[in-house]
Amino acid sequence: MGKNIVEKILSGHIVEGKPEKGSEIGIKIDQTLTQDATGTMAYLQFEAMGVPKVKTELSVSYVDHNTVQIGFENADDHKYLQSVAAKYGIVYSRAGNGICHQVQLERFGKPGKTLLGSDSHTPTGGGIGMMAIGAGGLDVAVAMAGGPFFLTYPKVIKINLTGKLKNWVAAKDVILKVLEIFSTKGNVGCVFEYGGPGIKTLSVPERATITNMGAECGVTTSVFPSDEVTKEFLRAQDREEDWIELIADEDAEYDKIVDIDLSALVPLAATPHSPGNISTVKELGEIDVDQVCIGSCTNSSYKDMMTVAKIIKGRKLHPNVSFVVAPGSKQVIENLLRDGEFDSFISSGARIAESACGFCIGNSQSPKTNAVSLRTSNRNFYGRSGTKSANAYLVSPETAAAAVITGKFTDPRDLEKMGIKYPRIEMPAKFYIDDSMFIFPEKGQDKIEIYRGPNIGDPPAAEPLKDKITGKVTLKVEDKITTDHIIPAGSKMKYRSNVPKYSEFLFEVVDPTFHDRAKVIKESGMDNIIVAGFSYGQGSSREHAALCPMYMGVKAVLAKSMERIHNANLINFGILPLNFKDESAYDNIDQADELEISDIKAAFIAGKNLIVKNKTKGTEFEVTYELSDRQKEILLAGGTLAFMKKKAN
Repeated sequence: MGKNIVEKILSGHIVEGKPEKGSEIGIKIDQTLTQDATGTMAYLQFEAMGVPKVKTELSVSYVDHNTVQIGFENADDHKYLQSVAAKYGIVYSRAGNGICHQVQLERFGKPGKTLLGSDSHTPTGGGIGMMAIGAGGLDVAVAMAGGPFFLTYPKVIKINLTGKLKNWVAAKDVILKVLEIFSTKGNVGCVFEYGGPGIKTLSVPERATITNMGAECGVTTSVFPSDEVTKEFLRAQDREEDWIELIADEDAEYDKIVDIDLSALVPLAATPHSPGNISTVKELGEIDVDQVCIGSCTNSSYKDMMTVAKIIKGRKLHPNVSFVVAPGSKQVIENLLRDGEFDSFISSGARIAESACGFCIGNSQSPKTNAVSLRTSNRNFYGRSGTKSANAYLVSPETAAAAVITGKFTDPRDLEKMGIKYPRIEMPAKFYIDDSMFIFPEKGQDKIEIYRGPNIGDPPAAEPLKDKITGKVTLKVEDKITTDHIIPAGSKMKYRSNVPKYSEFLFEVVDPTFHDRAKVIKESGMDNIIVAGFSYGQGSSREHAALCPMYMGVKAVLAKSMERIHNANLINFGILPLNFKDESAYDNIDQADELEISDIKAAFIAGKNLIVKNKTKGTEFEVTYELSDRQKEILLAGGTLAFMKKKAN
């Protein structure tokens, strides 16, 4: 029996466990990436491990999130990151060099390699044939220290692409179609593998757009083959030596196959407030648009930017539209300049933003009250833009460009009626390359002094898991609670190095009183417990969505279901992740109910479900857990750092 691409990559990287679906495996990680919002805590945790140098083939520290530097905190963190990179053998990508996923794809991605990143959109690397996985910063720190990354051996779903995209239909529409088919929940433990004759019509940047937003489906990652298209891209990046052919065997088997005819697709949009709310652009009608933001790690490549530049060339933006453009990297900007198209943005009236995450994470370019904002980014969660009353739609660069011209939600195919022809962009045979914004590690820097600003503190330690949890339901939330709901990004991100301060903003989107209530419960000697619906913790990889609750005394989360990265982060920080055996038990719990979970260690040993007593209601119910023996030991030790120290001793 032949192998699919996922099996081929994993078979060469498994160091613990067996390749059996649903079982836990540990894999060797070849490359890691961090960004500055998650990186500071990741490197603080790496320092705590006492390892003299990173043990990966390549580790890169990017500065691309907290680049709007109001106050000293972000600049201090960047200096810390630079000094850590020098000391421990990490490549440092300076602010302004670009968004981590775009730059990693351009300069470092290698087919067949594994990449672990402390950002949930790390699967962008799957567009070049990598097994690229997003994870919490602590998991990345462990990988840098030479430890394996643990995951469930996945089911592999083949998405079979046929046909060819028509004019005005883009790769973004492909992944929005995938989201329409699979939704944002229920895909934990799966990998999307793209195949079929249609893939030959897609460039690497288009493939990367598709793998990037696979994260919104909740899959472990997504991957394309490494073929002649991949080889051409790497040759253009002067990296042809990094190419290998990596394709599925003809007799490869899959757990499921889904067919998508590219030629049948139409322009789509994700409507507020979820990437899974899919509609055709035509169905939405001519809604007035206030803001258009083009960029993010999803759609900021040379191809995306050139497409928009050609569409708006010689035209002015609509007077009611604020138009923001954020190219994905310095390389993209330089190639646009050399090809003579960057002035199309300038002359149109666009606002040129830094090559950074910016508007996507809500730390700049927040729209006006009640605005309609069209964005080429990957998430439109409630409040993520920085304006709670705004409605953000996720669209392709083509659809975004149409709104720039018309001031309304416009099917880009209708631009033909205005005499605008679709620009088919060819990928350059050779990109202009300038790696001067990287600082590569040098020998003899072992004794370098690490810079620590006053906002940086040591990682707080979790307590060993108690045999009995007695606490109150501090908060009960509904379905699809994202990590943005749990701990906000945007203007609050500068406190990620300062866990006590950052914890003050826990759940502020859904309940601004959570922090004070949790503090009272913690100080009373009781535990805090969170109760949630389906797909709890979807979205970002930010480990602070587990770290800050741990700091505030949260000992358990009871949910109908949880997403992969957040579930792993809870375990990393000693919080017990539990699922209702009978989902109706959720309905019989109220906020402030007192719950008791007893005999946890005995249940772990016996592999039995846990019993939760609702002392307020006088009832009880069962909860399940999906924990390997290793994860049970981590929880009992009080989290991953404590577990590693225990093993070392």
